[in-house]
This record gives sequence, structure tokens and C-alpha cells, in this order.
Amino acid sequence: MSAFLSQRVQKVKPSATLAVTAKAGELKAQGVQIVSMGSGEPDFDTPINIQKAAIQAINNGETRYTAVDGTPVLKQAIIDKFKRENNLDYSATEVMVSSGGKQVFYNLCQAVLNEGDEVIIPSPYWVSYPDMVILADATPVVVKTGLEQDFKITPEQLEANITDKTKLFIINSPSNPTGAVYSQAELQALANVLIKHPQVLIITDDIYEHIRWGDEDFINIVMAEPDLKDRTIILNGVSKGYAMTGWRIGYTGGPEAIIKAMKKIQGQSTSNPCSIAQAAALEALNGDQSIINIMVSAFEERHEYIVNALNTIDGVECPRSQGAFYSFPRVEGLIKRLGLKDDVEFSTYCLEKLNIALVPGSAFGAPGYVRFSFATSMDNIKLAVEKLAQV
Repeated sequence: MSAFLSQRVQKVKPSATLAVTAKAGELKAQGVQIVSMGSGEPDFDTPINIQKAAIQAINNGETRYTAVDGTPVLKQAIIDKFKRENNLDYSATEVMVSSGGKQVFYNLCQAVLNEGDEVIIPSPYWVSYPDMVILADATPVVVKTGLEQDFKITPEQLEANITDKTKLFIINSPSNPTGAVYSQAELQALANVLIKHPQVLIITDDIYEHIRWGDEDFINIVMAEPDLKDRTIILNGVSKGYAMTGWRIGYTGGPEAIIKAMKKIQGQSTSNPCSIAQAAALEALNGDQSIINIMVSAFEERHEYIVNALNTIDGVECPRSQGAFYSFPRVEGLIKRLGLKDDVEFSTYCLEKLNIALVPGSAFGAPGYVRFSFATSMDNIKLAVEKLAQV
């Protein structure tokens, strides 16, 4: 049957994070007790006020199609959020709602990329970036960073990789998979490079905006350099900050012409996001925000434990992160000690021999590392580290 498949789909890799989750699920179904450190979703329940808003929407009969780009009330809540939290002004034609942050990025790639275009992607990267670029017939240009530079692209690296084919630059802060956060000074330095190249669009993936610790307030590249606003697209959503991964609501703000093109793509693919989920997202943005502080406090505590514990294991180097809910240790020493080939084989070993579900760093463009998600209970984290330490 492969003869019937398009060349496009055969270029794309399955999502490694979903594959790990699926394999762990299979083992659980067989009765194996798996310590899941692979899933990128908060282990908290969606807050009650958000659940009630969805139930009320059903009771009110809000179960029909909405506008392709979202309900007017939710779009206004997004506009208000951008102004309140980011000091950015957008109109109703400059924002839209999609079925998750992933669809925002997919819509953008389909709307702006052509064959021959290049997209600069710092690695480690979120697993879907390169493949969605490929699905738009463009070329991912992966720029490697590493533990020694805190997993952040430098201005020199950015400058060196911009060509006359560069169409888009991706920045994700706080980062999945590393938890790295760019400072205002670092963002300004990158912005200074981009100002010299007006043909380059920017997408800032802010999905982990609220999940961070430390003294500095959140800032993205357009907040650091407002002159980039007319060619920057902001990706955000309610999945991570409000424990709403399954509700599938992402949103974006950007230049009107690009948002209009993204709306056209969405209109011919999924059409509007779920009406009930939109009502829940409205309450998330406008309602009680205390869930954020509760989750962040727990994630910070877990982060401190897992970093300290992993660094006691010979062959593991685990840096501190500043946000998201991931640790991204280098495990090359441990791989060598176990006589394994690479991080993929190591992750398979952890799943099959230790019953720990991890995601190999290769999935994020960073061989030799693994991603630990600490969006799980402290008991699970302690058990996973104890199992690994016994090796």
C-alpha cells in the first residue's frame, strides 16, 4: 500500500513523545506498573470553575458551529490577555483560536512557507517543528545548542544561519524539552540580528508562559523589541497553564494578513475549534488564576528534587531549568557504562527493564540526552530516580 502514499507523508516521522506514551500504555494494559516520565501534560485536574463553564455552555445549547477563528467573546478575552499580561495591542482581526497550539503552528507553516524556504529551528526543539515545516515543503535548518550554552541559540549562530532563503525563525521560551528561558538581554541580542533581516518572520512559542520560576517576569521577543511586532506571530494556549491539554484550545496573535491566511487554512481543514472547549477557555482566561500559582509551586519543588537527585548518579549531568516541567539531562556517561548504543536504546532499556517511560533526546534533535517530565507526582519522580540509581 505504500505506493499510494504521498512523498510528503513519507518524509514525516511519527511523534516520538506520542509513541512513548502509546508504548507505555500498552505495557500498562498488560499489567506492568510503568512510572511515566514521558508525558508533557500537567497531572492536575482542570479547575472546577472551568469545568462548570463548559457544563453551562452545554446547558445553554452552545453546541453549534462558531466562527472559524473563534467566538467573539473568546477572541476579546485573548486581546485583553495580551494587553494585560504582555502589554501588546491586537485587534479582532489580528487574533484567532485553533484546536491547540500545534494547529496554530501548522496553520502558520501552511500559510507562509513555500518550497525552497528555510526555517531556523534551534535544537533541542519541540518534536513537531521540523516535520510541520517539511509538510509545508520547506526546509528545516537545525541550529544545535547544548548544555554548555544553556540550550539557547546565540546571536552569532542566528546570524550565521540566515540566508536569502530564510523565511521563519522559531523561538520557544520557556522551552520544551529543556526548560530554558531567554532573558530580556538575550532576546534583545537576537532581535538586533533579526532587525537587519526584514524578510524573516518570527514565531514565539509561549505555551509555557505561566510555568516558570525565578525573579524575572515573563518576556518574549516582541515584548523585548516592539519593532518586530509587524512580523512576529505569538503562539499560546490554555493547555499547560490551566491543565487543559485535552480541551485542545490554542490561540495566536500576529499581523492581520498572516492571521487572515491562517484562518483560510483552518477554514479548509478543521474549521472552528470545539464550541464547548472555547467556553471553558474563556473562563480560564477571565476567571480565577490561582491554579497557576498552585501548579508552579509544585513543579518548582519537583524540579529541585529531580535535578539534585539525577546529579548524584554517575554518568548523568542535569542542568537546572527555569520553566516548563521538564529536565533534560545528558546521559552519555550512563549510556556508555550500560554498554548501550545511544539515547534511543537507553530509553528503550529504561522502559523495558526499569519500567520508566522517558523520551530520547534524539527526538528533540539532541542525541545523548533524555527528557524527564516532572508533570507527575513526587512519589513517581522519587521511584523513577531510585530505579535509575540502582543501575
